[in-house]
Formats: sequence, structure tokens, C-alpha cells
Amino acid sequence: MCPDAVIRRFAGAFVLASVALGTWVHPAWFAFTAFVGFNLVQSSLTGFCPLERILGRLGWFHCTPAHR
Repeated sequence: MCPDAVIRRFAGAFVLASVALGTWVHPAWFAFTAFVGFNLVQSSLTGFCPLERILGRLGWFHCTPAHR
């Protein structure tokens, strides 16, 4: 499990980076923005967050692995 603030920071950084890349590099980067938004919605409905799993396995930012 990760602190909610960590997940929000990553999501915000991913959205800002993908919007910048979509604006200045190539519009296909907006698909990444949609992917992040989709993951935020599905996470709120299911409680499963892929980023939380990844960070938990790596042990970064005070995240711990999810228990099954």
C-alpha cells in the first residue's frame, strides 16, 4: 500500500507530462493522458491500482507490497 499523496503526485505528473508532449511533440501522446484517466477511474471503482503494485514491489516512497 502507498500513501494516497504519492499516487496523486504520480498521476498529476503523468498527466502534465503527457499533455506537454501531446502539445509540443506529437498528438498521439494524448492517448497516454486518456490511459492515466482511465486508470484513475477504474482504480476508484475497483480499488486496484497498477502503480501502487509497482511501487510496492520496488519498496519506493514508503510503499509496501499488497497482500493477496
